[in-house]
Formats: sequence, structure tokens, C-alpha cells
Amino acid sequence: MSENSVSCISDVESYVDETAQEAKRSARVIATASTRVKNQVLHEAAKRLRAEKETIQRENRLDLDAGKDKGLSSAMLDRLTLTDKRIEEMAAMVEEVAMLPDPVGEVTDMRIRPNGMKVGRMRVPLGVIGLIYESRPNVTVDAAALCLKSGNVCLLRGGSEAFHSNSILATIIQDSLQSCGLPKAAVSFIQTTDREAVRHLCRLRGLVDVIIPRGGKSLIETVVELATVPVLKHYDGNCHVYVDKDADPVMAHRICINAKVQRPGVCNAAETFLVHREMSGAFLKELLDDLKKHQVEVRGCEKTRKRYPDLKPATEEDWKMEYLDLIVALRIVDSIDEALDHMETYSSKHTEAIVTQSYSAAQRFLSEVDSSSVLVNASTRFSDGGQFGLGAEMGISTDKLHARGPMGLVELTCQKFIVYGDGQIRE
Repeated sequence: MSENSVSCISDVESYVDETAQEAKRSARVIATASTRVKNQVLHEAAKRLRAEKETIQRENRLDLDAGKDKGLSSAMLDRLTLTDKRIEEMAAMVEEVAMLPDPVGEVTDMRIRPNGMKVGRMRVPLGVIGLIYESRPNVTVDAAALCLKSGNVCLLRGGSEAFHSNSILATIIQDSLQSCGLPKAAVSFIQTTDREAVRHLCRLRGLVDVIIPRGGKSLIETVVELATVPVLKHYDGNCHVYVDKDADPVMAHRICINAKVQRPGVCNAAETFLVHREMSGAFLKELLDDLKKHQVEVRGCEKTRKRYPDLKPATEEDWKMEYLDLIVALRIVDSIDEALDHMETYSSKHTEAIVTQSYSAAQRFLSEVDSSSVLVNASTRFSDGGQFGLGAEMGISTDKLHARGPMGLVELTCQKFIVYGDGQIRE
């Protein structure tokens, strides 16, 4: 089906309904597929991703050319680009997911009740997962691999800026499914950029079991507002690095630069640095000099600007911002308590890091920071399913129900109670 083959609202609704129904019909097959067959599909997909690199990049260039014509930022174009390295990383990720333990069917907490019944829990797939996402086409492959291995069906609706890239990647996965005897509807890609498709997908109760939005805050807020299906999400990534008074200055410098500069357009990049006043001398000067070399705009608090008056002043809005760009807000704090209070006020509950050689400060930070990922002496850029050993991730949840943090295989399953009896009846 071509991009323009679904035009009016009624056609979009009908098309999305049909796609979701076909996905739903394949759910039982995928939920009961053996680990061997699922891994076979994943290895086949990795092989095809490598073999069809030129085709993938040809389709990707269509999206890049359109993005340049639309005036997309350099950060957005970077997220969209499928280089040789990124295609290889996608293939390697799929192979890594194949090597991970299959969570489906795992039985835990089996106990014998006084009447002799055995009661336990079995891990099962969530079912049909709708993923609504923007920009990064590698998400198509991440989602397909994780959903397949965890026994789920995925219903994918990517952003218009990556339409051609997403479409070819989904086709490669579908061909891999079919070649191994599984239904291609297990990875269904909604072939329209009409926004009505998002609205309708969010309301398919009974066909879709959960929606996961990945993208900017406005997309996620829209999905949450529209959805009658449960939603797993995070709104934005206002991530912090706190440089404690007991930090190793060389380590702190490397972590701050990496957290901000290595890839500024992603949700786990640092947006605010909190620096203890005892580190506001030589350490801070060297950090600011290096940030300038990397073309990072620094917006400082009053204390910072008294020392470095050339910096742009940070406003109240800056402390709340997810810049996704080479901009960082910087605040000098008098204590770890002030740093913790700042994060409690402004953090989006995504990822925070502390740099310190103090065990007690590290433990306080781990205990008191209420975010989905909390790191000690490591860059916020590690807050990622692949980096945490999950193979990949379906997204990051800052909710506190079912899943929190990067969502990998286990987070794409739930548990049901199972009971073994031998004729017991309730008195």
C-alpha cells in the first residue's frame, strides 16, 4: 500500500481497523511460538538488514532529502540518518536480542497452599503493542525484535519524516517472519502519514493492549489525551548531572562533556549541570572552556554569572527545558541537599547522575532521587536499553506502574497466576 493510498478519514479508520485486526489474529501464534523459531527469525532479519543495506540507504535518502527541504534541524537529520555503522548496529542489536533469555513461560513464586494447591505466576506477553514514534528509524527494528522475542505483536506508526526508511525496515522484518513460517502481521506497519491514524490507533480497545509513544513531549501529550488504551510513556528527558564537592575533577569533566555533547538530540543527554560551589573554581573554568570548544551555549544561574559574566542568564524556564541541542543550563549549589531539591522541583524523572568519590553522597543520591534511572560516576547517556544489557528498548517509562526505565523483554511481558490442583473445592 502506498503512502497516498489512504486518503479520507473514513478510509484511514477502516485501514487501521483492518491492520489491527490482522495483527490481533496473529497474536496467539506469536505468543506460543518457540524460542528456537523466534531466534531463527531474528537471525534471518539481521542477515537481511546487512544484505539490503543499499536499498535501506536509498529509501533513507528520500527521507533525508525531504527533511532538508522542510528545514529539519541538524539534530533531527542526525537522528534520521542510517549510516553504514547504524545499519550494522541495528543488525547486531537484533542478534543480541536473539541471545537474550526468553522471558515467556517463566514460572516463579510457586508455593503450596495448606489445601495442597500449587499457586505460582507465569510470565506472558502483553499482546498487541501499538508503537507511535518519531524520527529515528532504528526504532522500527528495535520494536520488532523486542516484541517478537517477548511473544508480542507490534503495530507500528512512525513519523512522516522517516516514512520511507521505516517502511523498508518493516518490510525486511516481515519477509524474515514469512521465511520462517510466522505471520508477517506480527510486525504491522501503518502505511499512512495521516494523523487520523494516530487518533484511531489510540482508541482501539479490544484490539490493542498497550500504546507506547516515543518522540517529543507534544506527541506524547497528544497520545495520552487521545488514548482509551493504556499508555506507557515518558514526557521528556530533562536529565541532570550533579558534580559533588568530593568529585574527581577529571572524571567529572569527562562525564559532563559526554553527557551533553556526545549526542545532544536524544532524551538521555544532560540538560542541566549542578556544580557544588567547592568545584566552581578551576574545575568549572576548564569545563566551561571545553563546552565552548564544543560550541555548547551555557546558560548560568546568578552565582555562575558572578564568576563568569559573559554567560547567558538562565531563566526559570531553562531549568525545565529539554533542549535536545548544544545548550545546557548550569547552576552552582551549596550542598547535595540543594541539588536534590533542584531535581525534585525540575526533573522529568528520566535520568540523573552524580559524580562523587563519597560513598555516603552516592547512596543518598541513589535513595532520594526519584527518577527511572539513577547513575553514580557514569554519563546519563548510558540510560538506554542496549547499554543496560536489555538488547534494545521499546522506550523509557517514567510511570510507576508495571514498567519503569528502559523497557526490554521482561518489561514487555506481565504475569498471570497459575494453579495446579488435584480436585480441591472451596468450602
